[in-house]
Amino acid sequence: MSLELLDSDTHATVRMHLGEAMADPLVRIVTSEIAAAAAACPLFFSKHAESGAFYVGALTGFRRGEPMIDSPDGRWAFRPFEIDRLGFFASGDSIALDPDHPRFAVGGSEALFHPDQTPTAALRAVQKAIGGLMASAAATEAFIAAMLAHRLIEPIDISLAFDDGETLRLDGLYTVSLDALSELPDAVVMGLFRAGHLQPAFALAGSLHHVALMARRRNARLTQIG
Repeated sequence: MSLELLDSDTHATVRMHLGEAMADPLVRIVTSEIAAAAAACPLFFSKHAESGAFYVGALTGFRRGEPMIDSPDGRWAFRPFEIDRLGFFASGDSIALDPDHPRFAVGGSEALFHPDQTPTAALRAVQKAIGGLMASAAATEAFIAAMLAHRLIEPIDISLAFDDGETLRLDGLYTVSLDALSELPDAVVMGLFRAGHLQPAFALAGSLHHVALMARRRNARLTQIG
């Protein structure tokens, strides 16, 4: 990557594509997003391919470019910060962009700046997303560390069969073990509660019912297409 600090003169004519079509179905989220995300889609732990470190992810669909969490008005029922910040990065107190990111390929529909050099709504969404990710980064790492320290993260196997004959296996996903949580000493559970870790833990575990809902939604769409 060759990052460039965002500048209203240098990037006055830059346009970007919407992030939805470029994001992987499992989108990284932070703890401040967990409550809203769990109401719309299944949440999991997964591991970064490069480092092997855990992160929290929201499963927005089963295929890239095929979201299963959109509402009847066409909007996403939950929109992760990561979707809006694609191609952009925090650089100290500034924002940088990767000009080679596919989001900035020819044909983008969203400008970064108005003619008067003020940020567009699209760029303000980027700024908000980066701010949200940074504000909750430490809390998210603390949550994951607590789950690991008490051995509350367990792998989960998910296999799906759709009405068009396609089968899909979701690998590399983990969830919160409620059995392991119930076996912890009361003092430990109270410590997790005081630290704010119990609510996101239960939210992750409780969000799994969305997998079946999303599968049914996909089958319904296949019927409409057919």
